[in-house]
Amino acid sequence: MTEPNHPIDIPPSWERITVSALSGTLLIVGAADTGKSTFARYLYGRLCEYHERVAFIDGDVGQATLGPPTTMTLVLNEPGQCVFPPAGPRFRAFVGSVSPRAHMIPLLLGAHRLVQKARDMGATAIVFDTTGLVDPAYGGCELKWAKVDLLRPSVVFGLQRRSELEYLLLPLRLSRRVRVIDLPVSQAVQRRDVPTRQEHRANSFRRYFEGAKAVELNWRNLAVFPVPIFTPLRLVALEDSAGFTLGLGIVMTSDRVSGTVSLYTPLTSLEGVNALRLGNITIDPHTFRDTRLL
Repeated sequence: MTEPNHPIDIPPSWERITVSALSGTLLIVGAADTGKSTFARYLYGRLCEYHERVAFIDGDVGQATLGPPTTMTLVLNEPGQCVFPPAGPRFRAFVGSVSPRAHMIPLLLGAHRLVQKARDMGATAIVFDTTGLVDPAYGGCELKWAKVDLLRPSVVFGLQRRSELEYLLLPLRLSRRVRVIDLPVSQAVQRRDVPTRQEHRANSFRRYFEGAKAVELNWRNLAVFPVPIFTPLRLVALEDSAGFTLGLGIVMTSDRVSGTVSLYTPLTSLEGVNALRLGNITIDPHTFRDTRLL
């Protein structure tokens, strides 16, 4: 993974892409550690040369770079600017887990909401960096096909080392519903083991919750999804009326009699909060390690 401010290695195959002909939603797929995020960042920078407003969607809920894990983040550039990360408006969608497995419906709904918002904001090119779940044994193939059907991308970029994505990309080529561009994996890509990925998530949560404070609210005045079970340390999203995430919170205490819950959150104001959406993980506020709820 390339961090937002780090230089990137640019293979010749990337430079040969006719970026001036690209527009609409551009979906980037590949297994974990294939350089999707690095290519997405490169593509975004090139698209800024030809489009006044470009959107970037960080859709990797486990190894997010533009927001906390469990969320997908949409960022738009200010017209005429070409910096990364983009300096324009931001919107987030909460998936509730650090993996799309068992959370594919909220991931697809969030992806659709973010893409539609980007279009509404005037983006003529949308770079969508997806998760690394492509294994058909875990629903990766169906997830990516559903994302193509739902988002209607103009191009799908497939990064693969050999032919591990052919079961996914071949039907797309034959259907002619979307243009497929194959790209080799850059030799500069480094594989990361599970502990490294866990540490990345913990560091991301630690940065996000820096300066957070306890806030008490009455959950009976809000919509609560799916049900108001405020397990201690459970991760919660505070959403607006459009379903976008205004902030995340960690459940500290709750009282069913009074209908109150205390959340540890960096959100400084509850103005605009319309709903609480409970995630499927807990966060230790000391180590910021995540644990999946059973």
